Amino acid sequence: MRNSRYLHFLGQPQAPYLLIMTCVTFLSGLGLLMVLSASAVQSFEESGSTYSIFLKQLLFLGIALILMGIGLRLHNSYWEKLGRLALPLGAIALLLPAVPGIGKQINGNTNWIGFGPFTIQPSEFAKLLMILWAGVQLRKHHERLERGVPSQGITLLAGIPFIFMGLVLVGRDLGTALIFALIFMALLFLSGIPYRQIATVLLLLLGGGLGMALAVPNRLHRFAAVGNPFAPSVYKLAGWQPAHALMGLASGGLFGVGLGASRQKWANLAEAHTDFIFSVIGEELGLLGTTVVIFLYATLLYAIFRTALQTKDLFEKYVVSGIGCWLLVQIFINLATDVGIFPVVGVTLPFLSYGGSSLIANFLGIAFVLKVARRHMASVDGESR
Repeated sequence: MRNSRYLHFLGQPQAPYLLIMTCVTFLSGLGLLMVLSASAVQSFEESGSTYSIFLKQLLFLGIALILMGIGLRLHNSYWEKLGRLALPLGAIALLLPAVPGIGKQINGNTNWIGFGPFTIQPSEFAKLLMILWAGVQLRKHHERLERGVPSQGITLLAGIPFIFMGLVLVGRDLGTALIFALIFMALLFLSGIPYRQIATVLLLLLGGGLGMALAVPNRLHRFAAVGNPFAPSVYKLAGWQPAHALMGLASGGLFGVGLGASRQKWANLAEAHTDFIFSVIGEELGLLGTTVVIFLYATLLYAIFRTALQTKDLFEKYVVSGIGCWLLVQIFINLATDVGIFPVVGVTLPFLSYGGSSLIANFLGIAFVLKVARRHMASVDGESR
């Protein structure tokens, strides 16, 4: 009876909307709690207060919620205008870090701009702009095919992703460029473009990515640390963070060592509240905590892709799918990094990691998905009457 009740709920038109709202609420709440715990040591070292980083994240969450509310009320035409203006808007945003006095370097990458105590990463917003642009282009591609007009989907799509990746790489942020590339590949796959063309683009991207990775010794060390970060040749170099991330996950056991009791965040994990927050969750909340996080992500992604399948508007379908792929890629890379099967590339965990740009951009993406889910829910309700 209980299972049939759950299946009945999942079959309801309001299910995706409610699931997305619930998952994002729990993930954001847990994120605030874990940022407070994971950042306490660094926060005290930087400002003398254990709450300074947490308070910034709380402010970012407030801004994200306000912008999400605005995004929910925006008509589709405004989202489409953003998509059509993606090239100038995204290019300007990605060029700002190169402007002297504005750009800020963090961990060797120059993809941030600074405003007093705050930093903004424009590439986070450029990801959403690229997805909106792809939605506009793919709808145009399908409309042309329906009218019998020849159209090359890959030609329509290949422009902005490569421009954005190039601008990001100027700041030496290979990890963010990888996210752009993977979102682009996912959109190519979802659009129905022939596999041969997709394989050609994939080979070009792989070749370029490997070339850039092999050209920098630090990146080579990161690849060497994959699988065995405890090896003496890499442990004190690129293996340090993944090794201690694994230690944190392994020491958590079933129920964890207790909230706030992580030992790895004491100088062993330099990015405990950002790139490696999942490891802190595993250490403090144990296997139970990490399982809950993965379940929430799986449910969120299910609801997003189901929303994409339900909508009939091609622009909405591709944008929602692109947002789902964006979140999926970042979740996978972050978790794979924490368990040592992917090199450290500096990717945040959506809704959990510290970072205002990431959090706000993620909430704007969710606003679009919720808007589509709510409209579908209203249309089904209207038809039933």
